[in-house]
Amino acid sequence: MEWRCRRITWSGGVPGLGWSGGRVSPLVYGRRLAFRAVGARRCPGARGNPCPVEAVVPGRAAGGRCPECARLDRTHSVAADTFLDDPQPYRVYLAWFGPGMTKVGITAEAREETRLLEQGAVTFSWLGRGPLMAARRTEEVLRQALGVPDRVAYERKRAARHALPSASARAGEVEELHRRAGEIGGWTETLEPLEFVARDHAEAFGLDGLPSLDGTVSELVDGGVVRGRLLAAAGPDLHLLDPDGRCLALDTRLMGGWVLQGAGEGEAFSVPVAQAVSPVDPSTQGELF
Repeated sequence: MEWRCRRITWSGGVPGLGWSGGRVSPLVYGRRLAFRAVGARRCPGARGNPCPVEAVVPGRAAGGRCPECARLDRTHSVAADTFLDDPQPYRVYLAWFGPGMTKVGITAEAREETRLLEQGAVTFSWLGRGPLMAARRTEEVLRQALGVPDRVAYERKRAARHALPSASARAGEVEELHRRAGEIGGWTETLEPLEFVARDHAEAFGLDGLPSLDGTVSELVDGGVVRGRLLAAAGPDLHLLDPDGRCLALDTRLMGGWVLQGAGEGEAFSVPVAQAVSPVDPSTQGELF
């Protein structure tokens, strides 16, 4: 049986690794991981549908899908503004990823905190709730008025996790933006405003005591081995301590579409690693087995 990887999952606030066919392997902090990529990386399909041609995709492609399946994945996507008549309630949130890195976004209320875990938000607070289009308009109004982005680059997020300020400092930064958002007129007429309550994911992610980031895995390759002790998981990233003592980040989006097999004890870490990106100055807020 082939174990073809799909993506990380966050269920009940706990990370797992999903596989084609629907199985999920739990990811346990402190446990050793050792696996080898085998063969070619193939498109895993989209929205529960397998890729009809099992297209080969590049190793460095974070999406890991062929163009056809990528288009299908964007169909009925709230993020892409292609699904605008969803009747369920939505929530607007402020998500904090590091000093000076806070974004405003929306998520379906039924998903609760899952979207924030998937993004790697260390701290967040809800701002308001209501219909989709009202939430989308509020997101744009607040983004412009507060001078915060609707996206934060993954490289900046993962670098910031290794030097976090205290939980109170994190919450304080979000609280200040929440206060400023409440003073902006108009949006509370169409959305129900929600009080500030700081929610922190540092424990769920396993970030306490995370050592400095030494590098990031840039791609998996046929026969390439990843091994190390799982220190943390946040958003799509795994943070590993490899046998040489390096703290490395592995974006699980790069694992999607690969057949993975367990690696033996004598097999060394052998996939490409890029130098870690340093966090941007906080004053520049703007944009396995």
